[in-house]
Parts: sequence; C-alpha cells; structure tokens
Amino acid sequence: MRTGARSTRRWAAVALAVLAAAGGSALGAPAAAEGEPPPPGLIDFPTQCLPPREAGLPPADGPTTARISVDDPAPRVGDTVTVTYEVLRSPAVNPAGGPLPADTLTPTGRILLAGAQSGEVTVVGARRNDPVEPGAPLPAVVMTGTFTVTAPGEITLAPGAYTLHTGHLLDLDTPCIPAAPSGVPVGERLTAAELPTANLRSVFLAAAHGKPGAEVEVTTAGFPPGAAVTVAGRAGAAETTDRVTAVADAHGTAVVGLPVTDRATTAVVAYEGAAWSARRGSGPAAYTVVVAAGPPPGTVTVTATVEPGALGMTQTGQGITLGAVPYGAGGAASGRIGTVTVTDGRGGPAGWSLTGRLTDFRGPGGIRVPGASLSWTPSCVAAAGSASRCTPGRAGVVGPEGAVLASTPDAPLVGGTFTVDATVTLQLPRYTPPGAYAAVLSLTLS
Repeated sequence: MRTGARSTRRWAAVALAVLAAAGGSALGAPAAAEGEPPPPGLIDFPTQCLPPREAGLPPADGPTTARISVDDPAPRVGDTVTVTYEVLRSPAVNPAGGPLPADTLTPTGRILLAGAQSGEVTVVGARRNDPVEPGAPLPAVVMTGTFTVTAPGEITLAPGAYTLHTGHLLDLDTPCIPAAPSGVPVGERLTAAELPTANLRSVFLAAAHGKPGAEVEVTTAGFPPGAAVTVAGRAGAAETTDRVTAVADAHGTAVVGLPVTDRATTAVVAYEGAAWSARRGSGPAAYTVVVAAGPPPGTVTVTATVEPGALGMTQTGQGITLGAVPYGAGGAASGRIGTVTVTDGRGGPAGWSLTGRLTDFRGPGGIRVPGASLSWTPSCVAAAGSASRCTPGRAGVVGPEGAVLASTPDAPLVGGTFTVDATVTLQLPRYTPPGAYAAVLSLTLS
C-alpha cells in the first residue's frame, strides 16, 4: 500500500488450552398443558425417554417443551456464540426408587446446526434441582454451550437429544430422544455476516525521484491473480498523464516501467477498474520529478541534500505465549504480541499500514481451532517530533482474512518512529482437548 521496504514478520502463537460447560438453573416459565400449543418463544416436539434398566420402568413417551436462545443473533464469521437450551417440560420421571434429593440432577444435550453452517453444539447444565418425589416428572433444566461461526448466512438451531443424569445412591441416566429428529421444529435462527476484508494492494518504486521522462520500475502487489492493473502518476488527489497497464501474475504481483514525463507528478498509485478507489487501489508511493535550473548570473548555488531513508520495522521477542485455560472450562487465553517499532524515514506524502493475518491453530492429533477465534486490541504511539500521527487498528478478529494493526495517513510530508502493540485473546470452546495449540501470525508493513 505504501512506498518503502515491504517486510513481513511471523510468530508462532501457542496456547495451552482445553474446554468446559456452563451451568444453569431451574426455569420459572410455565410450559403448555399437554395438547395445547406452546406459548410464544417455546417449541414442542415428541420425545421418548428411556429410564435406566435398574429403575424397572417402561419408556416414557410425550412432548418436550423447550426454548433455544443465543447471546448474539447477528454475529460475524469467527465470533463465538453462546447457546442456551432450556427444557421446561419432559416426559422423563424420577428413576430412583425413592425421593430424589435436591441438587442431584445434571443435564446434558445437543443443539443441531443447519443452513449456512452444520454440526452439533454440546450443552451442559449445572447439578441443580428441587427435591422430586418417586415417579414424579423430573424438573425443568437449563443447559449452555458455545460454537464458533465459520460461514456467513442464516444458521438454524434445533433441539437434539438430551440426557438427565441423577446421582443419588446410584448414578442413573435417562436419555430423551426426539421421536422424529427430521421433524423437530427450529428453535432459533441467527444471521452471520462476513468479516471485512483488508485491502492489501500496494505499490513499490525502485527509485523515489528522477529527471523528467525518466522511467521508474514499479512493483505492484496484493492484487487478485489475473487482474488488470493500472499504474498512474498522481498530483494530490488528481491523476497526471503518466500511465501504464499490467496484468497481475499468479501471486498477485506485476512489475512495469512507468515513464514519468508529467512534471506535476508527486506520487504513483496502482488500482483495478476504471478509476482509483480506496477499496480496489493502493496507497500512493512518493515520487519527485527533479528539474535542474541554472543559477542567475553573479550568483553561486549552495546545495544540501536530505537523503530519503527507508520504511522498516523491528519487534521484541520471537514468540507469543498465551495464558492457559483449564480443561472443561473454556474461555479466553490472553497475551500480547510484543512491541513492534516502525521507522519511516522516506519523506514524501505516503503513509504506511501494518496488517496481520493468522492461520488456524493446530493442536494434538490434528485438532484445529479456527484462527478467527483470536481477536486483538491494538495500540500505537508516535515518538515525539514525528511528522505523522499513528492510528491503531480496530479491536476485533484477526483470522486468515487479515486486519489492520496500525497505520499512518497520507499527508504532504510524513515520517517518524512509532511504537505498536496489541493485547490478544483466543476464545476456546468448552472441552477443547488438552495440549499445546500453535498458529502463525504474519505481520506485513507496506
């Protein structure tokens, strides 16, 4: 996006992680009487509950009344959504031979995903209940779980099987299975949005100045393979008469020679389409047309030169270690990327942008955690005397699509030294298998 040296750093981000389930409590919302439609927000579906063999009871058939809800009905790809599965009425009865004491019932279940994303979500509830008399219906339960959004579009959530475990005198399980799983009504819908895509188009010049008519070698990068790319001179926001075209190769790059004949040219840009735009074009790379002028008679010219420098970055440390997460609990593994120092000694009108991309995390046995599960909160400070101000990127998901860590804007004269950092948080679902998980974070300065 900017002139100067393009550089990339990579770190292996390691998290010691594992997963868990949240608790719940008994519900106070009434269920519909048998044969009546459920109240708004609730769903009914036929269920068969199978008492444990030790209870000597026959299967119990009847409706389950339930509610499914999510904490975010409009997430983005990469977000973690918490799902709550409430069972208000069940045909299951107390399988113990006598009264069931308080806080001896533990529920587990499944939520079925369909639409833009398919799969199952495991939900678990706390061991919490009022006493239950022998043969009486088991009470309402609440179960929660999480999943990571992997695709944009509408995702439906339907109730699946659930199991009611009682732990008094004997450990007994009563599984309750929908009688017709394909006919179970949808309990909740959410619409997931795509992550915004970072514009990584950039342009680099082999020389930052030249005489009128000199040809400068221009390298463009970050364009779609096969795209038609226009390389043009610019004076402020307007284009000059200097222009050539090229086609991006399989890596999204192109190298062309641009004759700079228009003395008004102060920068070079590259873009797709009929005209430059912030979405499909690079930032400007500074260029100066040098016009020699002889001194008037009787005068002597005194010349001093300020040599333009380079754009580069350094970083403290070579790895990022995130905090540990207890197995079964899930949650956030936090850390920071370590200080990155950006030095811009080029002069001219072009700012810079520091972007990051993150691969998926790989763990034991080939287990993968999506890279979009990691988010960051960037910070950026310009050193005293710097000609540019530093703007941190937005807090949010990094992931394979990339995100901006920090940048400086285009201006008549830019430059300075900048300290960039970010806190990072990896959200891990419950019951992630124990072990070390590693991903590669690549930072690109342009």
